[in-house]
Parts: sequence; structure tokens; C-alpha cells
Amino acid sequence: MPVPEAAGVSISPFDPAHTRFGFELRTRWGQRVAGTFPRYEGDVTTLADGRHRVRIVLRTDGVVVEGSERYTALARGPSFFDAARYPYIEFVSDPHPESLIHTGGRMRGRLSMHGVSRMEVFYLSEPECDAPGRECDVVAGGSISREDYSLDGWQFALVDRVRFSMRVRVVEPAP
Repeated sequence: MPVPEAAGVSISPFDPAHTRFGFELRTRWGQRVAGTFPRYEGDVTTLADGRHRVRIVLRTDGVVVEGSERYTALARGPSFFDAARYPYIEFVSDPHPESLIHTGGRMRGRLSMHGVSRMEVFYLSEPECDAPGRECDVVAGGSISREDYSLDGWQFALVDRVRFSMRVRVVEPAP
């Protein structure tokens, strides 16, 4: 349910029954390494002028690499996400028109990870329904350079790009 923040502003939290965050990277030998962030928080703020701002916080100590306890431990460890020192990855979008979730397109914002904060762009897909974020997922993705965030562990085995993906719904407001 949206939470009133100030006059004309509301906050809609993510729906945990439908929202998913993941990442994928490749080894230098072409193997796909995919993982999820099952522990997160986030919301969509509707600003007084009608624009939206998205906030996502992913817990690195909860990251899971599909099918591998060993890779999960490596991903959480000091050579990659370093969850002990950097427990969160945060993305806060620039304010954008509500129409973006209906048309798809570029969503720009500040990504903070591993002690580094940079502007990045994620791409929203065209929705599969008339009420994206409520009746169907808002689907987005984008890739970042590990080098830009000093994620320099395992350079001999992993390529530089990490692709993030998200499927997001918000909690339906009360009538």
C-alpha cells in the first residue's frame, strides 16, 4: 500500500511475491554464471509533480549463485561483492515520467556498489499488460563494468561486464 510521505507524494513498496533481482556474467571460457538477490528492499515514489523515482537496495550477503554453494561463497567473498565490507548495492533512479513504464526505455540513476557511486542506465522493456507494475512485471536490465566498481577479483576467469536484471511489481494500493 502506498505510504503518504508529503502532500502529493506517495511511496509504493515492492511486492515480494512477484519482484525478482538477478545478475549474470560469463567466464572467459563462455560459461554462464547466474545469481539472484533474494534479500532486497525497494519502492517507487510518486513525486508531487507525478514523476516517479525508483529505489532499490540489494543485500550482497544474501546473493545466491544458481546451483553452486562454492560460487555463492565466492560471490559474497572479498574477491567479488565483498559482503562483509559492502553489504548493499543501491540504485536510485532520476525522477522520470510515469509513461516510461508504459513505453519502455532508458531509466538513468545512481548505482552505488563496492564503495563506488556512478551514474548508470538501465533499460525498461515494453510492458505485457496495461497496468505494468501492478498486473504484470516491469522488466528492466542493464550491464555495468566490473572495473568501474573495483570488482577486480577473478579477472583471469571472468569477463568485465555484469548484467543485472529485474522484474518488479509494487504492492497494490488499497481502494
